[in-house]
Amino acid sequence: MNASKRVGFAVVGALLAGGLLLAACAVPDGRPGADDVVFRHPGVVVSHGQLRQAKRMVAAGREPWLSAYRAVLGSRYASLDYTPHPADVVPCPFNSGPQSCLDERQDAIAAYTHALLWSVNGGTAHARKAVQIMDAWSAVMKQHREDNAGLQAAWSGSSWARAAEIVHAGYPDWDEPRVTRFKEMLRKAYLPAVRAQVPAFNGNWELAMTDAAVSIAVFLEDQAVFRESLERFRARVPAYFYLRTDGPRPTAPPSAAIETAAQVKEYWFGQGTYVDGVAQETCRNLMHVGYALAASAHIAETAWHQGVDLYGEQSARLRTALEFHAKYQLGAPPPPWLCGGKLERTMGPDLEVALHHYETRTGAKLPYTRALVEKTRPAGTDELFVAWETVSHGEVPPA
Repeated sequence: MNASKRVGFAVVGALLAGGLLLAACAVPDGRPGADDVVFRHPGVVVSHGQLRQAKRMVAAGREPWLSAYRAVLGSRYASLDYTPHPADVVPCPFNSGPQSCLDERQDAIAAYTHALLWSVNGGTAHARKAVQIMDAWSAVMKQHREDNAGLQAAWSGSSWARAAEIVHAGYPDWDEPRVTRFKEMLRKAYLPAVRAQVPAFNGNWELAMTDAAVSIAVFLEDQAVFRESLERFRARVPAYFYLRTDGPRPTAPPSAAIETAAQVKEYWFGQGTYVDGVAQETCRNLMHVGYALAASAHIAETAWHQGVDLYGEQSARLRTALEFHAKYQLGAPPPPWLCGGKLERTMGPDLEVALHHYETRTGAKLPYTRALVEKTRPAGTDELFVAWETVSHGEVPPA
């Protein structure tokens, strides 16, 4: 697997000792609670209203939707001749892996691509193709293995859940026996991996895993996993994006045993000066921070569609992090105290969803985020778990 697309252990190798390696969570019994939500479908990152808006805007030739739609339609994922390559076991070690690791991610993105196209242009051939891809995997897929199991399952699982939500909510020819089989695949082959404990890993891992877990929970209508995912988000976001109100140094992830100033600095890739918005992986590269921002927005957006405002809970932290990293991705020279004055400006198409919420829904001004989003539109796919978000979350820029 391409090393530039991988995420390894946190650099504090010693912190992974003593029981901090991957260990699957026990599955809660799922009994209803007083704070249970009434699940709304489709409601994994993309809602019915957003899909209707995209359809109207594309039909009317409005931008940025039209250009974004054409980019989707012209991608290899949109081909009606797309052939899935399912596997029963997907073993993905760090920084390498068999073809099945790439195939799984690509097939999940393809299923979502066809589901999105069906929603926008009404072509039933796209719905059938999405179903064909999902059915092919649910017929055989059993398990993720090796060191990257949690992250691999997160990347593909989040795309599977988005695709399944759209198709199941409106396409009657995906019959219940096949839907049930797909649900069982998500529950047995994905949830155990994405609910594993990774406290001392780089934070984009846990955020991506939580993105998949909350997405699958909505599709399965699993109250216990949904609630667990919200709490995991609430714990990890403050441990990944810093605000000065946290104190003189960042909050450590729960159970990570990252306690001293030296341990925190090492975990933060040598960054010892903490300012509003800096992230645990800023000094690693902006690509991985982009993954974390995208996953955080996906989780908050899915929760929003289910009536829970995680965006509001973490508003100051997320808005500050968005602006901080968008500014440097756009080319602002970093000061010497930030990563030694050197940054890898490798962020992908990761900010559409967050921008949509904070500017369009709440009226907040995020000038650097806006400028970066407009510079990179139409947003494509990172080939992992972000895909076509200008179509689903684009909007007319404010006057």
